[in-house]
Amino acid sequence: MKRRTSWLKMLGCLAILAGISNFADTSAHAATIVALGASNTFGKGVARNQAYPAQLEAILRTRGLNVRVINAGINGDTTQGMLGRLDRAVPNGTGAVILQPGGNDGRKGSPDRTAEIQSRLSARGIPVILMPNNVLKGLPHQPDGQHLTPDGYRMLAESVASQVAGAIGR
Repeated sequence: MKRRTSWLKMLGCLAILAGISNFADTSAHAATIVALGASNTFGKGVARNQAYPAQLEAILRTRGLNVRVINAGINGDTTQGMLGRLDRAVPNGTGAVILQPGGNDGRKGSPDRTAEIQSRLSARGIPVILMPNNVLKGLPHQPDGQHLTPDGYRMLAESVASQVAGAIGR
């Protein structure tokens, strides 16, 4: 009886390990997408799960895609700041980058480094989806007039989802 109990325990452990292994396989094969930008990428004024990168991941997963969307948005960032942190923010093996430069360059008198960001990512073989500021026009905004509401971020995520799926070849 003691031997049978040991075998059952070992089988149970193997089943758990198999489940962990399957989860690791699924996660390991997820396409990584990086959303690089400023406050409208970060999701200023809303919960993390309401920002467009989180909503985009949910939309793509609903469509059957195994993806992980990293939110690399920082409130108040400029394209100079994005360029400075580019290698840290965009890991090797990234499937695509959604670049939303924001309007902080103009407000802060900083040079627009969007072309350099695109060039460095292209040199690494990473497709770039440029999301210009005018894409935010007509979407629901918070009272500050600059940042989107949760519905606005959802609409933004929906508008870019097909483009992202195409960029990662799925």
